[in-house]
Amino acid sequence: MIDEFAKEYLHHDLRDIRETMLWKLDGLPEYDVRRPLTVTGTNLLGLVKHLSITEARYFGEVFGRPFPEPLPRWDDAAHDDTDMWATEHETRAEIIDRYRRVWAHSDATIGALAIDSPGHVPWWPRPNVKLFNILVHVLAETSRHAGHADILREQLDGSTGAMAEYAHLEPTDKEFLAARCARIERAARAAAAGPGHDSLPLAQG
Repeated sequence: MIDEFAKEYLHHDLRDIRETMLWKLDGLPEYDVRRPLTVTGTNLLGLVKHLSITEARYFGEVFGRPFPEPLPRWDDAAHDDTDMWATEHETRAEIIDRYRRVWAHSDATIGALAIDSPGHVPWWPRPNVKLFNILVHVLAETSRHAGHADILREQLDGSTGAMAEYAHLEPTDKEFLAARCARIERAARAAAAGPGHDSLPLAQG
């Protein structure tokens, strides 16, 4: 009983966070979903592409149920790290549609196997795993990148959160948050200056 509860609980959370990843792209122009937003090149569409490849491998070949489409491999030097960004020849629709096909393939694997079904991850130090291990790993990986996507989207247009209905702040909320940020800034400068010292000066524009 607890095994089925654990499997459904983890699977439910994975289904939710997948949808969060996709709506982070909603309403954004083509350039904004693709452009690098950190010094390491992190970008929204690239995160979705990366997760589609990651999930396909973990719920596919790890359990002898390979995803039936060719995918770039992150252990292949020839792929030039393109699992983390979309080339100009890949469309947003192609990447999103493939992610949804990966979901269907993964869901079939999860539905067909017991939570203690064995799998093998040759690139892990302890390669012998159970479906439980992979559910936890993929949920954690997807949640981590959803956090990245949340911050990237907030930088672009102020949208935050896990659901679309909470994506935009009301004007009064923006005023409150601006005041809170100013308070946090003052506290940070006071702490950095140390006891008995004046706060660090504000940066000059």
